[in-house]
Amino acid sequence: MSEQLKFIVQQLNMEPFRKNFNLITFDSLEPMQLLQILNDVLAEIDPKQAMDIREEMPEQTVKRMSSLLGMLKYKPPGNFADVSSFRQGLVTGSKPVVHPILHWLLQKVPELKKRAYLARFLVKLEVPAEFLQDDIINDTYHQYEELVEGFKTYHKECENLRSSGFSTAEIRRDISAMEEEKDQLLKRVERLKRRVESVSNHQRMLEQARQLRVEKEREESLTHQKQEQKNQLFQAEQRLLRLQQQLKDLRQAAADAHPESLMKRLEEEIKINSYMVTEKLPKELEGLRRTVQYMQKVSSEPAMGQADLQEMEGKIKEVDSQINQLIEKKMMRNDPMDDKLTLYRQQASIIIRKKESKAEELQEAREELAAAERELKQRSSQGQGSNGEEVIRGDELKRLVAKLRSKGTTYKKRRQELAELRAEYGVLQRTEELLRQKHDIVQQKLQTVEAQKGISGYSDTQEELERVSAIKSDLDEKKGRTLDDMSEMVKKLNSMIVEKKSALAPIIKELRSLRQRRVELNQEYEEKKAQYESCAAGLESNRSKLEQEVKALREEMAQNENRYHYINSMSEMQIQRAAGEMKAYKLREEQKVVRENHSANMEQMKMWRDLEQLMECKRQCFIKAQNQVSIGQVIQEGGEDRLVL
Repeated sequence: MSEQLKFIVQQLNMEPFRKNFNLITFDSLEPMQLLQILNDVLAEIDPKQAMDIREEMPEQTVKRMSSLLGMLKYKPPGNFADVSSFRQGLVTGSKPVVHPILHWLLQKVPELKKRAYLARFLVKLEVPAEFLQDDIINDTYHQYEELVEGFKTYHKECENLRSSGFSTAEIRRDISAMEEEKDQLLKRVERLKRRVESVSNHQRMLEQARQLRVEKEREESLTHQKQEQKNQLFQAEQRLLRLQQQLKDLRQAAADAHPESLMKRLEEEIKINSYMVTEKLPKELEGLRRTVQYMQKVSSEPAMGQADLQEMEGKIKEVDSQINQLIEKKMMRNDPMDDKLTLYRQQASIIIRKKESKAEELQEAREELAAAERELKQRSSQGQGSNGEEVIRGDELKRLVAKLRSKGTTYKKRRQELAELRAEYGVLQRTEELLRQKHDIVQQKLQTVEAQKGISGYSDTQEELERVSAIKSDLDEKKGRTLDDMSEMVKKLNSMIVEKKSALAPIIKELRSLRQRRVELNQEYEEKKAQYESCAAGLESNRSKLEQEVKALREEMAQNENRYHYINSMSEMQIQRAAGEMKAYKLREEQKVVRENHSANMEQMKMWRDLEQLMECKRQCFIKAQNQVSIGQVIQEGGEDRLVL
């Protein structure tokens, strides 16, 4: 899935889209934005699809995209075999639906462009059968089918012409150039014929020239064969040297090879391979599997926002605190016997880490060796000669590569100079042709004048003498220049050698002192390294002792805390118990007082009840007296009641 996203983002960032996305921004796109990008890709394939999907109904968008994808012969993935679910995912802009479509489209843009272009003309219109009963419509439809077939034929012919590599403009240019060359050759042949016919026994000279050309060609072929044989001889010598070196190495290995050493070496290799197979490789494989599972889990989950990240960070902090608490509890519950084994465990862990690091280094060295062997095999197979000889290796190959590089730069310069010279040669050739024409005219006039004067051939003899003298002077000048150049070059080389020796003398002297210094520093480094390792081992043992002491003190502190809490809880229980006993004592005292005063209190309660009944009776009597008819006046005085009528 990640490879698919990388490919989509890479293609969208290129021409003609230039979206400037990365994996995070592309994965965090909204469904509407994702559908717009899909529409832009479809518009690049078929320009009629270019539009803003916000101005179109979702049903129309899905219908348009589905019809185009069907025309392009797109097949949904296996989990979207149902058309309705695929359409629903396309409406909602679902990533599992849109991403495979983008990946498939961006892989085949040129092919799909061609398919969309052809579909405009080759997808036939569906005409109902009842409409075809009309003669005019039927004839028109047949003409339409004939035009479609004709388009197929013309398109195939056009593709064949394009693939053939021929161009009419290039062919016309070649024909015109060949006609010009033909005319020039004919003119040159005519001129040469005219010049040769005037020479006596020209047939014999032509035959000798032909034989000379044949011998030159034969000399070139013999020179080429000689060079090939030299190359083969050089390769054979190099191969002989390599085989001699291999033989020498094998003899040395055989001289040093004893059964005990071979068995010991094989046992070491078996131990290393068994460790790699049983311990290291399974761990790495399990780690890679967990990483793949995590990656698949992360890729299947939706994109996370800032709030989700903050929530995840909070959960991580909570889990870290729980882990720390569990570690503290485990340290408090550890057995003292385990503390004695801590030092040995630490030493074992250090050895295991060293073993794993050495195994990783061995694995990397083996991988580098295998890669180098594969590359060597590939280079040897690529560079193997036609006669089956192996290529040159080692220092010879380095020298050959340096030589080829220098020759490559020289070749580029010479090729540029050759192009300039060819352009200048064309101009000079035309100038030479014009001058030759003028020269021929002047030569004809000169020959007629010489014939009239009776000295025919004088000008040719004079020209031959001048040419020979010019050649002789050129050769003398070249010889003098060559000798001067060689003497000057020898002087320069001698002076350069002296300068280089004088310049390198202090550097060599300084290099000797630096080498001595390097040896001293290496010795000092080894001593410091040994001191560091011994000091580190001592500090490691001291640290383990201190950790044991800290652990013992923590256990003692935990015991004291437990004792304190126990004593505190016991004191609280005793205080509560004393308070309960005091309360019970008070209740018993109150009960005793109540028992002692019970009879008197009961009598007093009875008297109060009687008094209450008496007062109630008086109240009732008073109420009845008030309710009776007034037949007189009751006067109360002196404790007596009198009725006055």
